[in-house]
Amino acid sequence: MENKLIALVTGASGFVGSHLVDYLLNKGFIVRCIVRKTSSLKWLNGKEVELFYCGLNDKEGLKKAFEGVDYVFHVAGVVKSKNPEGYFLGNVETTRNLLEVAVEFRDKIKKFLVVSSQTVSGPSLDGKPVDENKACKPITTYGKSKLAEEELAKKYMAQLPITICRAPAVYGERDTEILIFFKTFNSGLMTTIGFSKKLISLIHVRDLVEGFYLAAISEKSAGQIYFISSEKYYTWQEIGEITSKVLNKKPFSVKVPHSIVFVIAVIAQFFAMFSSKPATLNIEKAKDITQQFWICNTGKAVRDLGYHQKISIQEGIKRTCDWYKKEGWI
Repeated sequence: MENKLIALVTGASGFVGSHLVDYLLNKGFIVRCIVRKTSSLKWLNGKEVELFYCGLNDKEGLKKAFEGVDYVFHVAGVVKSKNPEGYFLGNVETTRNLLEVAVEFRDKIKKFLVVSSQTVSGPSLDGKPVDENKACKPITTYGKSKLAEEELAKKYMAQLPITICRAPAVYGERDTEILIFFKTFNSGLMTTIGFSKKLISLIHVRDLVEGFYLAAISEKSAGQIYFISSEKYYTWQEIGEITSKVLNKKPFSVKVPHSIVFVIAVIAQFFAMFSSKPATLNIEKAKDITQQFWICNTGKAVRDLGYHQKISIQEGIKRTCDWYKKEGWI
């Protein structure tokens, strides 16, 4: 009997991580998941996975998880924090721990894939899609921490076969971030930010995790960075029209001026000071969502990996909304 390949996934209990786990299981991998004792295992329950409750700061626990592993998919990261230190601890120091342990198993590891973000490059200020050659100009602390994570990973590329994949905005079943858009839409209101037309790269999670898989198994990808994204770009008006057909709703449309977005962000951030959780909309997030162009070029992934966006925005929104309804989320 052929020995099965072993994949190790960090962030496996989250939105993207759990979809990657499903994909790898379907490909016949033995899947190991690094989780925290406090992690909700809602999306992993009942699946044939091996759980390691060491988190990302316990190096001895990580060594046990790495034993015999062929592929490492580092999906875990911090997207919200009350202070800058939280981003750097969650996105850089945890990655450092993983890389230091991985070096001890370098003879076995075929690929170490680091999941990064389009925020590393920053928005397209000239309206042209960013690519892997563009100088990185992140505009948020999150983006800066992901850039620091990439720079750290590059330092290990001589010792390990590392590939970095940058993701744009992601949506799909199990997502709680873009859920608020669909929830508000379903209640009869569509809010758009500002008065200028905004263009974004937006990918369904199933296409994203397939891109990760293709990058991991490719012989060309070691030492490379790829944007794994939609090949098409979308306006919020277009997304709204598709959602309107899917949900059979004609919502009242409201354009929110950028200045109001920042006012709301300042208030939310102030009140978050008295809460244990960071604000969903803070000043940096406001800076993020008021940019006109968040678009990236997938040409390199198409060329090197044979990657293509398979799920159209129409199909993706239908799948997502159908799932939200089934779960009672909208």
